[in-house]
Amino acid sequence: MDPRVEKFMAQIIAKNPSEVEFHQAVLEVAESIIPFIEENPKYKHAKIMERVSEPERVMMFRIPWLDDKGEVQVNRGFRIEMNSAIGPYKGGLRFHPTVNLGILKFLAFEQVFKNSLTTLPMGGGKGGSDFDPKGKSDNEVMRFCQSLMTELSRHIGPNTDVPAGDIGVGGREIGYLFGQYKRIRNEFTGVLTGKAIEWGGSLIRPEATGYGTVYFAEEMLKTRGDSIKGKTVAISGSGNVAQFATEKATEYGGKVVTLSDSGGYIYDPDGIDAEKLAWVMDLKNVRRGRISEYAEKYNVDYHEGQRPWGVKCDIALPCATQNEVNEEEAKTLVKNGCYVVSEGANMPSTPEAIEAFLASRILYGPGKAANAGGVAVSGLEMSQNSLRLSWTREEVDERLLNIMKSIHQTCVKFGKESDGYTNYVNGANIGGFVKIADAMLAQGVV
Repeated sequence: MDPRVEKFMAQIIAKNPSEVEFHQAVLEVAESIIPFIEENPKYKHAKIMERVSEPERVMMFRIPWLDDKGEVQVNRGFRIEMNSAIGPYKGGLRFHPTVNLGILKFLAFEQVFKNSLTTLPMGGGKGGSDFDPKGKSDNEVMRFCQSLMTELSRHIGPNTDVPAGDIGVGGREIGYLFGQYKRIRNEFTGVLTGKAIEWGGSLIRPEATGYGTVYFAEEMLKTRGDSIKGKTVAISGSGNVAQFATEKATEYGGKVVTLSDSGGYIYDPDGIDAEKLAWVMDLKNVRRGRISEYAEKYNVDYHEGQRPWGVKCDIALPCATQNEVNEEEAKTLVKNGCYVVSEGANMPSTPEAIEAFLASRILYGPGKAANAGGVAVSGLEMSQNSLRLSWTREEVDERLLNIMKSIHQTCVKFGKESDGYTNYVNGANIGGFVKIADAMLAQGVV
C-alpha cells in the first residue's frame, strides 16, 4: 500500500473503530484520490479528503412500536448526512437486521461520489434501521414506519435531505413513511423518492438501477466495438435490481443464465426469458418465495449455499449485496472467460476481487458508477416533484440512458491509462471527487 494511503487509513480506522465496511469503502477511494491530491495541492491544503470522509451529521435514535400482540418492540434508527456540497443529502433507507452504523457510513460515503457522478445536484446520505420487515404484517410495518418517521421528520425535507428506498424498503414502506411525514408536517412535498406514480413518483424508478447497470455495461463494451447481444450473462440476486437487469440484458440480446438469493443460485442454460422472469417477479415480489422454487418449476440445477460466480459467462452483474465476490471467485470468473463486470449492488466486490479484475484488464464497472441509475432517477423524481409535473416513461428512460452515458464518459476522462486501458475505479473516484471538492473549496471551511 502507498505509505500516504496507509497513513490516512490509520487515522480513519482510529477514529472509526470496528466499522470495517466503512474502512473498505474509504480505502477503495483513497487509493485513487490521494495520489491525485498530491498532484493537485489545493485539495491537500484544504484537507478535502479528510472532510469528505467525516459525516456532516449523524443521527441515531430509538424506534419503539407495538406488534400485533400488543407487545412493545424497540429498534434502532439511523440517518447519516454525509456531504451536502452539491445539493440536499440524497440516499436510501435500509431495513435489515444487519444494519449498523458502519454499514450505513460506507453506503453514505459511496453515495456522495455516486450522486456527484450523475451530474444532478444531490449530496450524499444514507439511513435505516435494524428492523426486519420479513414476516411482519402490514399493520406492524405501518406502525414501525410511523414511529421512525416521527423522529426522522425533524431532520429531513425536500431542500435538506431526501431519503429513498433500499433493501427492505419498497413501495409499501415508502407509502407509510410519506403518510406520516405529511401528517406531522401538514405539507405535501417531495420529501421521499420511490413513491407510487399516483402521488408523486416517477416512471422507470423501480427499473432504474437494473437498467442503468446494463446501460453501463453496454457503454463499456462499445469501447471495444462490442455489445451485449449474443453474450451469456450471470446475475446474482433476484430482487428489484436483479430482475430489471435481467429484463434489460435480455432486451439487449443477452442470455441471462443465473439468479440467486441467500439460499443459493439457479443455473438455467436456456436463459431466463420474459415469461420466466415474470414468474420470478411473482415469486419474489408477491409470494415472497425462494429462488430454489424456480429450479423445481423449470427443472434446472439449484446450487444450495453457493454464489453464481463459478458459471461460465461473458458478463457478470453482481446485484445482491456487499462483498459477494471474493478474490477466488473473481479469478474464476476471469478464467472462465468473463470480461465484463458491471456492479448493480453497492460494493459487491472485495478489495482483492477488484485487484484481480484490474490486473486481468477486463472491463470492470464499480458500483458507484454502474449502479448510479437508481439515484439518478430518484433525482429526476425530485425534479418532477419541484415542477409539479410528470414525464413519460420514454422521457425518463432517455434521461437515464443519457446520464449513464455521461457517467461512463467521466470515468473514461479520468480513468484512461497510458496504454489505452480505462481504469473505471480511478475514473469514477476521481471524477466524482473533483466536482465535490471544487464545491467545497468554493464554500469555504464549513
